Amino acid sequence: MNKNYYAILMAGGVGSRFWPVSTSNFPKQFHDMLGTGETLIQKTFSRLSKLIPKENIYILTNEKYNDLVLEQLPDVTQQQVLLEPEMRNTAPCILYASLKIQKENPNGVMVVAPSDHWIEDETAFIANLQTCFDKCQKESVLMTLGITPTFANTGYGYINFEANESAIKKVKKFTEKPDYETAKTFLKSGNYLWNAGIFIWSVHSIITAFQNFQPKLYELFDEGLSVYNTDFEDDFIRDNYGRAENISIDYAIMEYAKHVYVLPATFDWNDLGTWGSLYDKLDKESAGNAIVNAQTVLQDASGNMIRTADKKVVVIDGLHDYIVVDKEDVLLIYPKTKEQDIKKVLQKVKDKFGENYG
Repeated sequence: MNKNYYAILMAGGVGSRFWPVSTSNFPKQFHDMLGTGETLIQKTFSRLSKLIPKENIYILTNEKYNDLVLEQLPDVTQQQVLLEPEMRNTAPCILYASLKIQKENPNGVMVVAPSDHWIEDETAFIANLQTCFDKCQKESVLMTLGITPTFANTGYGYINFEANESAIKKVKKFTEKPDYETAKTFLKSGNYLWNAGIFIWSVHSIITAFQNFQPKLYELFDEGLSVYNTDFEDDFIRDNYGRAENISIDYAIMEYAKHVYVLPATFDWNDLGTWGSLYDKLDKESAGNAIVNAQTVLQDASGNMIRTADKKVVVIDGLHDYIVVDKEDVLLIYPKTKEQDIKKVLQKVKDKFGENYG
């Protein structure tokens, strides 16, 4: 394997729209959401390790998930787990990891990838990733993988690219989540892709971009360069991380940078952000019910997302297009059409019964 290849695995999110399974103490990336026998972070690590040496895969996560990471990824050492003492969005942690990698290997090229996405054709994913690595090793560019949209989704950001005959496209601009009418025009135009949040670049290119577009953020983390990869690193991060601006990599860098390119992905992708998105990717029985772990007796029931503890018996009659999730002391029975409101429901539950439920 190429020793210059690195990965930054983003694993700090809470995934509150997957409540009650996903909670702040045990978020969705550490669950087997698909019922495959592997958690989402395990599947992602395994997928990346087909191209990237395992020792070069860094896990970026909140410090309270440290034990979960080490338990679920036995091939990872403590030195590969980068702990955020506070949540500061994606730009600060990416800069932090990039400076660490640059100090270890100035020739490094990396992929930044979420830990909780669904990718079925892993061979196609690795081929796409290799194409991006090849370009980033030859040119000082920033790259991303874009997903060809299949419908006017208002829940994703979009990437507008210049039409040309080459496989890799020049990015014109990034657009945040649009309204439905705007999303329809994007779909019709044919030169927009969904933003999957998967980025590829050399350490030199991304650090130069931070120097140019986020000098204050760069200066903050550059102060710790002498202690990165030493016993004093944790103290520096704990003392200084909270001073970083709360800003995403999209807003901090990608919207300003000029040499940005996108490769339209050739693999199916889903960000697994909601119960409905999980339902879409699971196998269904004859009435269109998606079932994870449960043993069911169903009558006049269709289009439901049903998930319980292993082998729990569930009897449903007269229920259509609902989310039914049973987890220890919480039972959620909720319309799929209102799944975006689960965050609000979670807050109401915590307000009434305490933080232990979220």
